[in-house]
Amino acid sequence: MGNYLHNRVLKLNVGFLLNAGPGHSQDFELDVPTVKLADDLVLSYVRGPVRLSRTKEGILIQAQLHTGAQDECYRCLEPVERDMMIAIEELYGVNQQVDSDFVIHDDGILDLAELLRAEVLIGSTHRVLCREDCKGLCPECGANRNEGDCECEQETIDPRLSELKKLLNRQ
Repeated sequence: MGNYLHNRVLKLNVGFLLNAGPGHSQDFELDVPTVKLADDLVLSYVRGPVRLSRTKEGILIQAQLHTGAQDECYRCLEPVERDMMIAIEELYGVNQQVDSDFVIHDDGILDLAELLRAEVLIGSTHRVLCREDCKGLCPECGANRNEGDCECEQETIDPRLSELKKLLNRQ
């Protein structure tokens, strides 16, 4: 299963802030070790300053979070730890009339996990390398070229150009 916290640690009780009324805010530092956001995403850590501000529509969350997530090198497919900075500014509405993707339910709980998951996935669309000079996989045998040379012919031709190669070989 893995040694991680469940995403419950990202459920923040904001009832006190809702009762305080618009104009009040609360600042704190988030420091969470390995946490499972969803079946498809585990973060190694989540750290950074968070501000919760009460507005007439709900709670505005603003944060600069430093996260770590497992990814894979896009050339050799080896696992890579990716460090990301995520800027969050999102309104959690307190009633259904507020135009917001996120709501605070009657229990006064603000669930940060779904928003954080979305932001991490958006940030993960960038390609990551295990190292700058990664040689990738051999397209013929699939061997990891970082671990050594394979026995495949080095001068292979792009399959899309193979018909042109045949024309050259006729002459």
